[in-house]
Amino acid sequence: MRQDVCSGAGQARPRCCPCERDVSRRGFLEAAGGAALVGLSWSLAKAAEAEVAMPPARKPLVLKPIFTYGTYAHRHQSSWRPWGGVETQPQANDEIARINEELQKLRAAADFPLNTLPLTAAKGANDIADAKDLADADAVLVYASSGPLTQAVDAALAAKKNVIIFVRHKSGPLYLWYEIISPRYLRRHSDRLAVQGVDFQDVVVDSQDELLWRLRALCGLKNAQGARILAIGGPGGWAQAKAPALAKERWGLDIQTVTYEELRKLIQEARADNAAVALAKKRADDYLKADGVKLETKREFVDNCFLLDQVFRALMKKAEARAITVNACMGTIMPVSETTACLTLTTLNDDGYMAFCESDFVIIPAGILLDGITGHPTFLHNPCYPHGGQITLAHCTGPRKMDGKKLDPVRIVTHYESDYGAAPKVEIPKGQRLTHVLADFEANKWHGLASEVIEAPFYPICRTQVEVQYKIDDALLAEKMHGFHWMTVYGNYLRELGYALRRTAIKWENLG
Repeated sequence: MRQDVCSGAGQARPRCCPCERDVSRRGFLEAAGGAALVGLSWSLAKAAEAEVAMPPARKPLVLKPIFTYGTYAHRHQSSWRPWGGVETQPQANDEIARINEELQKLRAAADFPLNTLPLTAAKGANDIADAKDLADADAVLVYASSGPLTQAVDAALAAKKNVIIFVRHKSGPLYLWYEIISPRYLRRHSDRLAVQGVDFQDVVVDSQDELLWRLRALCGLKNAQGARILAIGGPGGWAQAKAPALAKERWGLDIQTVTYEELRKLIQEARADNAAVALAKKRADDYLKADGVKLETKREFVDNCFLLDQVFRALMKKAEARAITVNACMGTIMPVSETTACLTLTTLNDDGYMAFCESDFVIIPAGILLDGITGHPTFLHNPCYPHGGQITLAHCTGPRKMDGKKLDPVRIVTHYESDYGAAPKVEIPKGQRLTHVLADFEANKWHGLASEVIEAPFYPICRTQVEVQYKIDDALLAEKMHGFHWMTVYGNYLRELGYALRRTAIKWENLG
């Protein structure tokens, strides 16, 4: 939070957004290049809902495996075979069986949705041309023993597919391309990368774990590109009006606007729905009675948060979206909902939606990508200033189920700046390892940082707060803190982020 003087205000006001004021519907849409979600009513929004809507699953990554090989016959006094342990058809058949078994294990080990198409075994270019299901794939995994590797990769790239090349050293019969993939294919008999669309990071030797994290990154990329998100009160950006348009340009985001006038109407209709009100109160009861929850604000604020939660779920269901963000959430929403959106965003995140405050499309794309990679809730927050190898991070909303499994303890208090409504003070555990994304205002470069939680204090600042330690120089971090908000997720996913961003217009720097 900072004290900002809005134009014409004449005095400092507490804001997380630098200038939170009403913006016209036309202004929202022009800024985002998006569209309005129209024709809304509570009866239509909740149609076909049994009780509480749940989000759709992440879209699976569809993988097409191709095995390239050759068979060779002995020729007297001649070099008749290349390097490698696959030279006969029976050996190739054994390798096909091995690959299929590994693919089955890969699917079972994946912590993200992964579908595999049938393996194509290719001795020549015609075999690759016959693989008609290549068009159905998101990524192509080439098992490059020998044979038509170049044709297989070229066909995948021509079809605009992501490519990973797998070679064997010790995990099975040694592959010829283990020797020559760099000088002959990637560098084309030169000293630098000479192909486009695939590079040194796309080659994996032996390791199924190395395959898995790359595929996880590609799954995240698939789910981020073209994602649909509802913007309550319209899209925005922290001090940057161009942020929604840049998010649309870089990520193809489909931003659907719901105005506050429309939201007010929906909430009024929901309050007149006795069943919806009763359900909200029951859900609030269940939430507050659960282990690890302590209420320190008025109960009516919590009830209103759960009714708002039901309205947001119904809206996302109607829009076929699993992401939502709230603009002007530090003021405009309060008289509409008679609470704050803080706890509502927490309950949505914990059930698998993507729910972000402040409508900051500078950083929201990072949250969508991290969700696609991990399947876990992400935490949008304010950073303070780095010093002594540590930094304080805080916001008045924060997910509780950030490992995707268990709920962290929480105190339900007021939103800090307004001292109103219901906001979670999530007790993020000491020792938890985190990944942070720092996005620049120009949507040109992201920085990644790993840290570890050292304390979950309760300063007079936004309610969910942690202090973390990192292993880089304070001055370096201060210099690289572009933009404003950070996006955080449990665990270390810096490799996946960098691998995914290589396929976008956004540059990446891993700070470590």
